[in-house]
Amino acid sequence: MHVLLNSTLKRFWLQNVSTQNFKLLSVSLYSMLAPVSTPDQLQELRSTVTSTIGGLDDMELNLSKFSGSLTSSLVAQTIDSCKHEAHTRRLLRFFLWSNKILNYDLEDKVYNYALQVFAEKKDHIAIEILLSDLLKEGRAMEASTFSVLAETLVKLEREDEALGIFKNLGKYKCPQDEFTVTAIINALCSKGHAKRAEGVVWHHKDKIRGVLPCIYRSLLYGWSVQRHVKEARRIMQEMKSAGVIPDLICYNTFLRCLCERNLRRNPSGLVPEALNVMLEMRTYNVAPTSISYNILLSCLGRTRRVKESGRILEMMKNSGCAPDWMSYYLVAKVLYLSGRFGKGKKIVDQMIEEGLVPDRKFYYSLIGILCGVERVNYALELFEQMKSCSLGGYGPVYDVLIPKLCRGGDFYKGRELWDEATRMGITLRCSRNVLDPSITEVFIPRRKLEKVSFVDCSTAKSEEKVRKYVGKANKKNRTKRKKK
Repeated sequence: MHVLLNSTLKRFWLQNVSTQNFKLLSVSLYSMLAPVSTPDQLQELRSTVTSTIGGLDDMELNLSKFSGSLTSSLVAQTIDSCKHEAHTRRLLRFFLWSNKILNYDLEDKVYNYALQVFAEKKDHIAIEILLSDLLKEGRAMEASTFSVLAETLVKLEREDEALGIFKNLGKYKCPQDEFTVTAIINALCSKGHAKRAEGVVWHHKDKIRGVLPCIYRSLLYGWSVQRHVKEARRIMQEMKSAGVIPDLICYNTFLRCLCERNLRRNPSGLVPEALNVMLEMRTYNVAPTSISYNILLSCLGRTRRVKESGRILEMMKNSGCAPDWMSYYLVAKVLYLSGRFGKGKKIVDQMIEEGLVPDRKFYYSLIGILCGVERVNYALELFEQMKSCSLGGYGPVYDVLIPKLCRGGDFYKGRELWDEATRMGITLRCSRNVLDPSITEVFIPRRKLEKVSFVDCSTAKSEEKVRKYVGKANKKNRTKRKKK
């Protein structure tokens, strides 16, 4: 669930990085394709490309037998229809064959679309081949294509190549404008290459004056990925000096950076330093939200700071920031993991009393934790609460609880849950053999018995003292006899 929280924060950041002038592709990369007037030809090409019989040469031989009229639109529609089914090598061979047949009749927008598809699929070899041919044929690269390429290359840890393409955009007939500069900065910062991104900002200050808030957000995120609090604070100060007031996204990004750093270096400073940041937020009229508090609660849970987690949850209620189901989950999780099962149950009950309906993952995770720490009775109670919310998706829970109960010796309850799932029409993944006591091995916990002395401690100590005293007396008597 910590991964879930991180991905949620990242999506929240990415959704707000782009300004109105820089909306990245949110729909299909080629949603503006013209409708195909010859669906039979499309189906013929599609079946040839997606076929699993024969190699690449056999596929090209079959393509050469195509009797229809090959057009740019048909090529684009074929790639779009089979990009998720066909292997990238077959897709690449088809596109190279189409380029050879059509030559300069293949439109630049279709070439750019193919390049974006291979970038989406993270096929570096295909990207290199198409970029090389694009230069040789003197085609123009679109700014949106560069944006997708830069993001993919940085994800593939080839940021040098992404910067190399950016520096030579003129050769690709693509301008170095606001869009492309913002694209390379966002791509670098998304993987923590903030220092290199600042170099791009320094050399292209005149081109990004209209998008400074977006650039600062990206740089702040880039430094936070590295957990570099000092540099992240510097970016915040530069924002204020430039007249850009940090918003909720910026403060949450900085708060996450600070908490992650303290989690590793100074766990005792988690709460005071995070609260100082929230105090600063309020001075700039930026109210902390449940996401802000959840960042802190997540780190507190990872260090098993139970009392602090409870206090933060109460602080949220008193400050007027209503906790969401994630807040209750993070507190209940740390309580269950620390063995405070009754208090954890109370937290879940409080959440339900507040009228919050959590996601299925809330119950999946907590039930898994309870089964892992051998508290199946609490897991069953939580499962009943899940069913009372009518969330659905009970199959994975049955698959966990039934084998757990049977291996613990409670075959009656396991069979009861099996029949209940069958009546609801749920297809279970666990085998029916777990219900058979002659097949399922029951786990019996065994402990090594220690030898326990039932002699009173005070008596044992006095006996030991008498033994030592008698030993010393005997030793003195022996020495006297030897002297005589």
